[in-house]
Order: sequence, then structure tokens, then C-alpha cells
Amino acid sequence: MLFGKLLPREGNFFELINQHGAHIAEGSRAFVAMIQNYADPVLRGKYAEAVDHAERQADKVTAEVNRLLHKTFITPIDREQIHGLINTMDDVLDLLQDSSETMSLYDVREVTEEVLRLAELAAKCCDRVAHVVTLLPQIGKADVMEAALKTCEEIDQLESDADRVMRAAMSRLFREQGDVRELIKLKTIYEQLESITDRCEDVANLIEGVVLENS
Repeated sequence: MLFGKLLPREGNFFELINQHGAHIAEGSRAFVAMIQNYADPVLRGKYAEAVDHAERQADKVTAEVNRLLHKTFITPIDREQIHGLINTMDDVLDLLQDSSETMSLYDVREVTEEVLRLAELAAKCCDRVAHVVTLLPQIGKADVMEAALKTCEEIDQLESDADRVMRAAMSRLFREQGDVRELIKLKTIYEQLESITDRCEDVANLIEGVVLENS
């Protein structure tokens, strides 16, 4: 009994995951604002820095979660689930930052309607991710499980919407864009933005696994 009392227990994993989710939502909102103000170099730079800041803060949270996993014997959910969840969430912000940096490195001068639409869908996905992870501390309750699964379904739908937007964007791009360099730039950006929603869907799948194990 004494041995059990001395074992490191639980830690603040849910709190840290919730913090990470907040950084994801913050970074995605900054990214959309960057796209909306892309024609203004000052505002563009301001919001790009906000994306970078959110990514750096999230990296610190990810590192702390992984550190705690090595120190904590008893975790609130399976440690592999925690590891997979926090690192997949970190991928979301990495992709947001990569997209922001790619637009700068490729010297993209103008953004298309499709870039904005994909950015908005990505931000909605990120917002839903930030919400669903707040439900984890009470995931054993039937109503919370239902709410989590509903949110995961919303993420899946948004990912499907992003797929459709990207396919239409690619079709238009190859039909109408005569400048090969611009075509390559936009193709890369479309693919990166759609990948953000893919990664959000991966988070949703992990959450669904947690729900099923606790049902």
C-alpha cells in the first residue's frame, strides 16, 4: 500500500493538453487574420509572428507533457494515448507555421479565395480540437462522451469540406494559372492547408479511441 502511495500519479496532463489546444486555436485565428490582411505587409508580419508565438508556446507544452510521461507511473488515460494526442496536436501547429513560412519563402504576393477558404476551414477544425480536449477530464460521463463524439464528427465533416475545396482549387489552378511558378507555389500552399485539417481529423480519431476505451 505504501508503495502505491509513493508512485507518481496523474500529473496535470489534461490541463496541459487543454493549454495546447488553446494555443492551436490562437495560432489558427492568427493565421486567418494574416491571410485576411495579406496585402498589408505590416499586418501580415504581425500575424505571422503571432502564429510563430503560438507554435513556440505549444512546443513548450508538448515538451512538458513528454517529460511528465517519463516521470509519472499512473496516468489518467493510457500513456500511449497521451503521447499520441499531444504530438499529433503539435503537428497541427507545426503545419500552420510551415504554411505561414512557405508563403513568405515563396514570396507569394496575392492570396486566392481558395487559400482563404482553406484557412478558415482549418481554423474551424482547430477550434473544434481546442474544444474537444477540454472534455477529456470528464470523458467517463455519458453526456460528455456524446458531446466529444459529436465534436469529432464536426471535425470529420470540416476535413471533408476542406478536401472538396482543395480539389476544386487544384482544378481551377491547373486550368487557369498560366505562370508555372505561381502554380507550384499555390499547389504547395493548398496541400499544406488541407493537411492541417487532416491532422485535426487524426486528433479526432485519437479522441474517439479514448471515448471507446472509457465507455
